Amino acid sequence: MTEKTWFITGASRGFGREWAIAALERGDRVAATARDTATLDELVQKYGDAVLPLQLDVTDRAADFAAVAQAHAHFGRLDVVVNNAGYGHFGFVEELGEQEFRDQLETNVFGAMWVTQAALPFLREQGSGHILQVSSIGGISAFPMLGAYHASKWALEAFSQSLAAEVAGFGIHVTLIEPGGFATDWSGPSAVRSEPLAAYDEVREQVAELRKARSAGSGPGDPQASARAVLKVVDAEEPPLRVFFGAAPLGIAKADYESRIKGWEDWQDVALLAHG
Repeated sequence: MTEKTWFITGASRGFGREWAIAALERGDRVAATARDTATLDELVQKYGDAVLPLQLDVTDRAADFAAVAQAHAHFGRLDVVVNNAGYGHFGFVEELGEQEFRDQLETNVFGAMWVTQAALPFLREQGSGHILQVSSIGGISAFPMLGAYHASKWALEAFSQSLAAEVAGFGIHVTLIEPGGFATDWSGPSAVRSEPLAAYDEVREQVAELRKARSAGSGPGDPQASARAVLKVVDAEEPPLRVFFGAAPLGIAKADYESRIKGWEDWQDVALLAHG
């Protein structure tokens, strides 16, 4: 199999780190970004010149373009661009501060947008490439206390579906990876939480119980196992636009979409009334 060159944001931990290791282990090359490149030292020590560590805050548009250009100049090409940098924000909609909401979108939406835009000229020029957008089951469904996070992932899904249709003719593939719950620190140290309002204390308890019930069935996914899955996706001749990672998302999606279709069908007479 031909060696691939990857550009991965958020490579210091979680999916980004596991996928970088999987790529490097099989002989691929990786431009790995992190806010603190010291977190990438272990990769550099083990894999040497196959790793290009880059300091990057994805909310800085100019820095995104510079990092992608540096990776391309260093390795001579880019084959797989992974927009993995992101975090979860916990808070009921009424609790969200303006800056908190903007910060969530800056990282999860605009960061991915800028890296995508920076990579596209190089991918178009070479007539190939694969952009992986790390979305979530929360990119197609929504739960209480995650409104800001869902807004960011739904936006990522939307522009990426448009993008897929726009660039297919250039030989570029786009895949939205939609994980369920995984044993990463998404809800731990990397998460942000809004100041709670006492009025929602009872609802907060109910939401916590529902989260426990959802995760009780299969437990969290294994980030290391996800690396095997992502290699299958990038090596596919015709990769999917969307793919779930984990056991739970398919059931959640089916229930959600069945409910949507029923609602639309039940109110179709009103839709036709509006048509005139």
